[in-house]
Amino acid sequence: MSNPLRITVFGSTGSIGESTLDLISRDPDRFQVVALTAGRNTARLAQQALALRPAIAVTAFEDCLPDLAERLAGTGIAVAAGPEALLEAADRPADWIMSAIIGAAGLEPGLRALRNGGTLALANKESLVCAGPLLMAEAKRYGARILPVDSEHSAVFQALVGESIAEVERVILTASGGAFRDWPLDELAGATLAQASSHPNWDMGQRITIDSASMFNKALEVIETHEYFGIAPEKIEVIVHPESLIHALVGFPDGALMAHVGPADMRHAIGYALNWPDRRALPVERLDLAKIGSLTFRTPDERRYPALRLAREVMAAGGLSGALFNAAKERALDHFIAGTLKFTDMAVLVEQVLTQTAAESGFRGALTLDKVRVADQVARQAVDQIVGRGKVLA
Repeated sequence: MSNPLRITVFGSTGSIGESTLDLISRDPDRFQVVALTAGRNTARLAQQALALRPAIAVTAFEDCLPDLAERLAGTGIAVAAGPEALLEAADRPADWIMSAIIGAAGLEPGLRALRNGGTLALANKESLVCAGPLLMAEAKRYGARILPVDSEHSAVFQALVGESIAEVERVILTASGGAFRDWPLDELAGATLAQASSHPNWDMGQRITIDSASMFNKALEVIETHEYFGIAPEKIEVIVHPESLIHALVGFPDGALMAHVGPADMRHAIGYALNWPDRRALPVERLDLAKIGSLTFRTPDERRYPALRLAREVMAAGGLSGALFNAAKERALDHFIAGTLKFTDMAVLVEQVLTQTAAESGFRGALTLDKVRVADQVARQAVDQIVGRGKVLA
C-alpha cells in the first residue's frame, strides 16, 4: 500500500473546507492531515482537529488562540495563531494543499505552500486576480502544480482534457444570477443584507453569496480564467444559467461546445482535484435529466451586474489593477455588511477607486508581492475615505 497523501487545508471551517474534509474523512487510509487553518470558528476547528488529528491547528486571529489552545489541550495537536503562523503551516511539507481562505488573505499562504512542490488546489480565486503571474511563476519555479477548484474553472479544466488550449475559440462561464436575478432594477438599491445573503442554488458563506448577487464573484472568475488558462479576455463570455447545472462550456473552431454538467455540489470539483489525474466515486447526486426537463440561459444585463464590465477593464489595464479591484471590492463588501453602503453602491465605489488609483506611478512596472500588498492597502483606505466623506458617486 502506498503512503497516505499528506493534506493541508487552509480555510477548513468554510464551506469549501468542510466539503474537502467530508471527502477526506470518507477514505481515512488514503490521507494524512498535516495542518488545518481557520478564522474565528475555533469550536469547529477544534472538532475537525480532534477528528482528523493534524500535527497543527491554526487560527488566523491571535485573540482566538487561548480558546483554541484550551479546546485542544492535552491532545498532542500543536496550536498557533496569526498571519505568521499561517505561513509556517504552509511551510510544512504536504502533497496536496487546499487553498480556501476567503479574499486576498489567501495569497501569501498559497505562494508559500507552492515551495513544497506539491499540488495547490485553488479555491481562492483572489490569488490569481491579485497576482496571477506571481502565482503561476512560483508554481513553475518549484515544480508545483495548481489545480482549479472553483466549479467553473474545474469544468473548463475537465473540458480541455485531450484538447489543445491553442485551439480554444471561446470559454463560457455560467452564472446563477444570484439572489436578485429577477428583481426589478429600480429595487436593487434597497436590497437588504439578509436578502443578498440568500443564494437560490448554492449553499455558501455569506460573503461569496453576496458576491454572487452582485456578480463580483463572476467578475473575479473571468479574470481568474484569463490568468490561469491564458485565455484572451475577448474569448471569455458569461451567461446566466439559473439552474446551475452546466458549470462552463469550452468552444472550438469547428463549432463544438464541450459542456461540463453536474449537480450544484462543490464536492465534485474538490474531489476531481483531490483524485486527479484519476476519477473516483464521489458522494454527489446523479442527475436525472428527464426529471430536470429543460435548461435555461440568458444574457447578463450589465446594468444589473456592472462588475462584469469592470472585470474587462481590469484585464485590459493589467498590472496591479486586479489587486486594486479585489481589495476595493472586499472593503466595499465590508461596508455593505456593516450597513454603511447600499448594495448598488458597491460597484460604483469600486469603479471610483480604480479610476482614482489608475494614474498613480507606484502601481506601474513589474508585478511584485510588495506592490500587491501596497495596492491592497491603498485600495482599502480609498474605499474607507470615500465612504467616510459620503462621496460615493451614483
